[in-house]
This record gives sequence, structure tokens and C-alpha cells, in this order.
Amino acid sequence: MTATRFGRRRAYRPHVLTWHVHGSYLYYLAHAPAEFHVPVKPGRPEGYGGRSDGLPWPDNVHEVPAEEAPSLELDCVLYQSRRNWTEDRYEILSPQQRRLPGVYLEHDPPREHPTDTRHWVDDPEVLVVHVTHFNDLMWDCGECRTRVVEHGVKVPPAVRYTGEIPRGLVVVNDIASRGRRLGADVLDRVRAEVPLDLAGMGSVPLGGLGEVSHEELPRLMAHYRFLFNPIRYTSLGLAVLEAMQCGVPVVGLATTEMAVAVRNGVSGYVDTDVSRLVSRMRGLIDDPLYARRLGEGARRAACRRWGIERFAREWGELLSEVAERRPVAV
Repeated sequence: MTATRFGRRRAYRPHVLTWHVHGSYLYYLAHAPAEFHVPVKPGRPEGYGGRSDGLPWPDNVHEVPAEEAPSLELDCVLYQSRRNWTEDRYEILSPQQRRLPGVYLEHDPPREHPTDTRHWVDDPEVLVVHVTHFNDLMWDCGECRTRVVEHGVKVPPAVRYTGEIPRGLVVVNDIASRGRRLGADVLDRVRAEVPLDLAGMGSVPLGGLGEVSHEELPRLMAHYRFLFNPIRYTSLGLAVLEAMQCGVPVVGLATTEMAVAVRNGVSGYVDTDVSRLVSRMRGLIDDPLYARRLGEGARRAACRRWGIERFAREWGELLSEVAERRPVAV
């Protein structure tokens, strides 16, 4: 193997410090060829949950007490939230670590204004990575370099669409408290006309199924005739892509990346007219064979575009590229 200009071998796996911001995303990110060091605090408060959530964490995700983080030998730092950038790095990283090459992973579209929000990372040395092309389009990142690494997901190989439950499933966490942005009112409107079940944190008071584990969610989704995504404005949900990989047709609002993630009549239906979506959902309930055909299209699209192998490869290449900018001695 050939040494790099910093003396490392090409097979070297970069050591990356990052925070637990979105558990499922971190689990998928851990499929990349890198060593991830995740700080934890007593009680595991927000951002410091480590290897939690009952996910099948691989061996390359290492918990480290937050107070020991300054002693880590790292190649780069992966920030995943505004708090990571404005507070956490000053609290737990050494001055030398804060000078390491940085990547900011932006999970969401801009909240304050959809087109004119300036991103808080104002450092041209930091690479801002967006999870969808829509997010990259909408954020004003100033002089920062940006890149898109689209989601990658995987579901258990044995899980396949059956669709025998003639209802739709909605998977949204805390939809009541998150209101119109997550489509609480859309859900209420559609549920009055179409049989729907709601899964996710905080769903029980709404008559829902409650929180479903990452491992069990694909098995649950596969039994439903379709997945309905009522969300107006957020990033492309991992549950949507997991459902598609299982072969579940998806119905949703034609907003954000959903507008191009689902093809009408091929993998499901998206529209901005809720009444037309209601009509499509009723049609899927009445015609299980057609629903299955759309589900097959959804599975082909999801495996081709959002496969875990492509995702892991792109992140591995990106982190290695960033780590190359770290001198041997910092």
C-alpha cells in the first residue's frame, strides 16, 4: 500500500468525533469505513446518548466520556447540530481539536425562512454536507463548500411487502407537539376520510400504536397497504425510504425532497392537493394488486438510489478526503 502525503496508509480508517443527534442516521453512518467516537454524559442528555436507542451498533462506534474527549487522537470532527457548532465544541474539545478539519452535517432545510436563511457555519474551511439536494438548494451557506450525500438505509433481507392490512400507516415522532410543519392538521383531515394508523413517539394519546423500535419498524410497515407521509416541511424521512425498500408504496405531500423521491404511478403518489391524495389512498385500499405493483416500483427505486453500500462508500471517501488535511502532528 502507498503512503499518503501525511504518512498514513490508504487503508487507514479516519478517527472521527461526532455527537448522537439522530440515532438512526448515526447507525447508518457507522456503516462507513471510519472509527466514530461519540461523547456521553451522565444521564445521557440530548446529544450525548452514545450507543443508545436499542440499535445494533457496530464495533466502530466508540462511546467516550465527554470529559475524556480532549485526550482523543482524532482526524476530524463531524458536527451535526447548531448546538454542536456553537456550544459543544467549546465545552468538550481541546483548542487543538477545534482546529482539526471539520465537517458540518446539516440534516434539515432552513427553518426561519425557506430561501434567505444564512447558515451559522461561516467558515470556508468547513465542509457543509446536506442530506438532500433540496436542502442544499435552499440553504445560504455563504463561502462554505457544500456537498450532498443522500441517505442510505437498509432493511432486514427477509422483510417484504405483504400489504394485507387495508389501511395506511403514518410514522412521525411527536406529531402533536410539532404541529403544522410535521402535518398534524393534515393527518387529522385525512384520518377522517381514510383508515390510518399512527406510529411513533407520542402517538398513543392520539390513538396511535406508540413508539416502534428501529428493528421492528420495517416488519410493521410491510403489513400495511401504503405509507402516508403528511409532513409539510422537513428533510426526507428515513422511515419513508425504509418503507420503500420493503416494497411499500408511499403517498405524501409533494414538498421538499419528497417531490422527486416518489414518482407518481411508479412508486406511489405525491401531490399538494390533499383531496387528490385521499382519492389515491382509497384506490390503493380498494386495489391491493395495484398497491403491490407500486410497491415493487418503490423497492427498485429505493435500492438503486438509497442503498447502504453507496451511502457508506460516499461517506468513507468524504471522511478520508477531509482527514487528509490533518497534519501528522497537530
